[in-house]
Amino acid sequence: MQTPSRFDRALQALYEGFYNGQLHPEDSCRCAVGTLCNGWSAWKHFSDQHGSLDLNYVGKVHEGLGRRYQGYLPSELLRIEAAFLKGCGYDLPLDHRSKRPASPADVEVIYKGLMCAITELCRLDRIPDLLPHTSALEEIYQQRQLQTA
Repeated sequence: MQTPSRFDRALQALYEGFYNGQLHPEDSCRCAVGTLCNGWSAWKHFSDQHGSLDLNYVGKVHEGLGRRYQGYLPSELLRIEAAFLKGCGYDLPLDHRSKRPASPADVEVIYKGLMCAITELCRLDRIPDLLPHTSALEEIYQQRQLQTA
């Protein structure tokens, strides 16, 4: 199956971030979107709250101009991030009262968020969510579990 290059690049970035232990849901440079945008944190200014799907004025301007970041529109970036955070166990949008995982850097928390982000990437590009990435990431997850034990 041929996949879009933006999907391949995003999957590779997220895969490397997970493998290297660099994904963190509360760091805008290391979350799902920060990771697929190479540590660029300015994407967070497209919305007024982390995890919100609502574009603010800045986000709407960039979206209206058709700007894409790593191939994704601002609204798509927000959807990817929201899926990641929700998969990690956060109540959205994030604020000081939101439910959070006890240990946001836990490999299992990150793994669940990553799977949800990948599902959203598949949805955005209309790709069936039954891709070979699942088994490869499952192996990495198992290896990381053994390393931390």
